[in-house]
Amino acid sequence: MKPLILAGAMLLAVIAGWTDSRSRRIPNWLTVPAALIGIGANTALGGWEGLKISLLGAAVGLALLLPFVLLRSLGAGDWKFAGALGTFVGRIVLVDLLLVSVFVAGIMALGLVIYKGRVRQTAKNIGHIFVSLVTFRLPGSHVSLDNPDSLKVPYGVALSATVVLYGLAYVWGVV
Repeated sequence: MKPLILAGAMLLAVIAGWTDSRSRRIPNWLTVPAALIGIGANTALGGWEGLKISLLGAAVGLALLLPFVLLRSLGAGDWKFAGALGTFVGRIVLVDLLLVSVFVAGIMALGLVIYKGRVRQTAKNIGHIFVSLVTFRLPGSHVSLDNPDSLKVPYGVALSATVVLYGLAYVWGVV
């Protein structure tokens, strides 16, 4: 990956993570121009191959996360952020980033549960979800993401942190 492209992805991640942490939204004014910049930068630096990398990265990011948006377990801003990020890093790196970000989000969620003192309630909710999976029934509304009392981790922050960590690992020669 070209350092300029990685720098663009990291800048996008920092801004998206900051806005998501402050307002729980990643706005279109960020994701749409970022996608165009990612496509333009990859095309300028890599020609037709760079264009292909960008478009496939966007398509894979949007396709992989669309089911979660449709199930209302992921916001549309997070979805568009992943697509814009894909225009910078391409499909292969994006898939790795998305997988690692799930673990980062899990660590953030665990920290939030402990911080809020909701370990027992969370364990009960996980039990309800497990029983629902085994019995092929939907869990009750108390374990729904629509529950206003449920704890929520901003996924954009987790994905942003993952991108920054990846960028630092790349600079240090670890990846």
